Formats: sequence, structure tokens, C-alpha cells
Amino acid sequence: MRIGGKEVSGVCEEVLVLPRPMGEDIVIIARACGDMQHFDDVCPRPKAPQRIVKGGAVDDDNAPSHLKALESWGERRFAYICITSLAPSNIEWDQVKMDKPSSWPKWQEELQSAGFSSAEVNRTLQCILSANSLDESKLKAARESFLLGQAAARLESSGQDIVQPSTPSGPLVNDSE
Repeated sequence: MRIGGKEVSGVCEEVLVLPRPMGEDIVIIARACGDMQHFDDVCPRPKAPQRIVKGGAVDDDNAPSHLKALESWGERRFAYICITSLAPSNIEWDQVKMDKPSSWPKWQEELQSAGFSSAEVNRTLQCILSANSLDESKLKAARESFLLGQAAARLESSGQDIVQPSTPSGPLVNDSE
């Protein structure tokens, strides 16, 4: 795919470096999670139970069991996005298993048990969220970069920068004649 004649490739990546004074710094790379098909295949969205009413059956979206199942599904979906985004970091999980969805929400707990402070876990989460979203600061930086490029292109233009004053080419028209 091309936009404006330029090839669109790659996904957003964010890098977080956590300092370790007594050893090597920890480098966390979070890449935007694009395809959710694997998650949808492994964890389909829970369906609401049916409730019998006059005229037939309807979905009971407010059933407590359904709301609890939706909450669990949402937690797994968010955890899937997080661990998938962290894949470029080559983390070797002990508790989190990609083939076991119930283990996915343990990713933060596992980071903490490995020695990450709460602040470092939160920074890791911010890195993941930043890779997977657009915020106003990113959009503003991209817009400013684009406009600087436009200004530089205008300076390189061979055209005139100022508008020529209009000059009459003949006598003025008299509308009374």
C-alpha cells in the first residue's frame, strides 16, 4: 500500500530502558498489536444467555453470569494485547503461556515476582499503551514534522514567494459612455 507515493510499512514500536545500577539495563520493546484473529479464535466473545419473554427468546445482556464472563473475557483480551506487544522483548515467561489463556492476566504479577518495582511495571504498561494508541502529543509531533517539511519544500521552490502588484494594461473603462 502507498499513501502520497510512499510505501506504508511497519508498525509502531516503543522502547523503554529500565536502569539496573548493578547489571545490564533492561530493554523493553513494545510493538503495536495489529491482528486480533488469534485471540478471537482462542477466546470468542461470550454470548448472553437467552431469556424467555412473551413472543420468544431474547438475549439477557444483564445476566450476572454474562457480565462476569464479559469481564473475564475483557481482562484476557487486554492481557493478550500486552503480552503480544511485548513479544519483541523476547521475554521468557514462567507463568504466562500463550496456549493457556487463563495464564495471560498473570503477566504483571510475573514481572513483579522477577524483581520489577510497581513503578517499572507501570512504565512497562505505559510503553505498551503508547505503542498501541495515538495520543495528541504524537499527532502534534507528526503534524509539526510534516509542516516543517512543507516549509522546507517551499523554500526550495523556484517560484516567486510574493504576489506581483496588479498593473493596469490600458486606459480605465468609463461606464458612463
